[in-house]
Amino acid sequence: MNKYEMNFDQRNEALKDFFGGHEGEEITEQMFGRILQFQELMLKYRCAIREITTKLEILNDELSHTSEHNPIESIQSRVKRPYSIARKLSKKGLPLTVESIAENLNDVAGIRVICPFINDIYSVVEMLLNQDDVFLIDLKDYIKKPKPNGYRSLHLIIEIPVFFSSNKENVRVEIQIRTVAMDFWASLEHQIQYKNDTSDVQKISSELKECADIIADTDKRMQKLRDLMFPKTK
Repeated sequence: MNKYEMNFDQRNEALKDFFGGHEGEEITEQMFGRILQFQELMLKYRCAIREITTKLEILNDELSHTSEHNPIESIQSRVKRPYSIARKLSKKGLPLTVESIAENLNDVAGIRVICPFINDIYSVVEMLLNQDDVFLIDLKDYIKKPKPNGYRSLHLIIEIPVFFSSNKENVRVEIQIRTVAMDFWASLEHQIQYKNDTSDVQKISSELKECADIIADTDKRMQKLRDLMFPKTK
C-alpha cells in the first residue's frame, strides 16, 4: 500500500482527527454522524466534478467534429483532502464543521483544464458559461494580469446543480484553465518553491519570473502562428 492509499479504518481515523478526535479514541455517535455528513459533502463535490467534466468533454468532442480542432488538451480533477480543508479553515479562523466547508470554501472541488492555445482558454470559458445551468460566482484572469511571481492562468468559481435521488444541490467548483506552457511552468515552480529554505530565494524567484515571461511570450507567438495558418479559426 502506498502513501496515498488508506484502508477503511485509516480513513475513519483521518476523518476523526479532522473533527477533533484523538488517536485510539472510540468514535462517538455524535462524531460518527459528523463523519457521515463530511462523507456526504465530499460525494457532492465528486459528483459536481463529474458534471463539469462531462460538459467539457462534450464541448471538446463537438468542436473536434465541427472544426477539427480540440480546444482542450486534458482535464484533471481533485477533491481536497481532509487535512488540507482543515488547514485552510484554520488559517481563515473558521470552525472545522461541514457547514463551514460548504459556506466558506470554493475550491474543495477543483478542475484543471489544459488548452493548446491562449484563445482556446477564452473559448472554453465562453462556451461553458453560456450553458444555462452554470452560474458564475467569480472570475480571476491571471493571464491578462499575471501574479507578481509570473503565474498565469484563468480561474473560475462556478456553481452547478447536482441531481440526486431525492433532491437537487447547488455545488461550487473551482476551474483553472491554462495552456500547456503555463501548466508546465506552474508545475515546475511548485516543485522548486515547495519548502524552499535556501539563501537564494530572491535569485530563484527572479529566475522563475523571467522563465514565466519567456513562456508567456512563446504562448503569444504560437497563437500568432496558428492565427496565420487558420485565420478564421478562433
